[in-house]
Amino acid sequence: MKIDITGLSDIVLFVDSFYAKVQKDELIGPIFNNVIRDWQPHLEKMYMFWNAALFGVPGFKGNPFAKHAPLPLELRHFERWVLLFDETIDELFEGEMAIDAKKRAGLMASMFLNRFESMKGGADKVVV
Repeated sequence: MKIDITGLSDIVLFVDSFYAKVQKDELIGPIFNNVIRDWQPHLEKMYMFWNAALFGVPGFKGNPFAKHAPLPLELRHFERWVLLFDETIDELFEGEMAIDAKKRAGLMASMFLNRFESMKGGADKVVV
């Protein structure tokens, strides 16, 4: 029987498992592997991010969107990211916090995608 996400040790487990999948994924792996040479600092930042997001523990500092904005990401990349994230959570956990983690990841992906779309120019947009 699976347990729910209860603290930092569970966050480390799902973050490590998730990003191991990301690194090997044929669609999004190359994008992230091209910009992240040393994964450990990124993983440690993600432990703090998810600890803050799920449990309100202070300590995360950063602007995640600013780090992703230069990347060549499209809808299909966000869909794969969410698929891998949800798959990882479902493999490891079940419960309210696991559901919340998946919901937050989906919302973050939607927000990032919307911001990516708004950055693109077009006849009805002025990019300054």
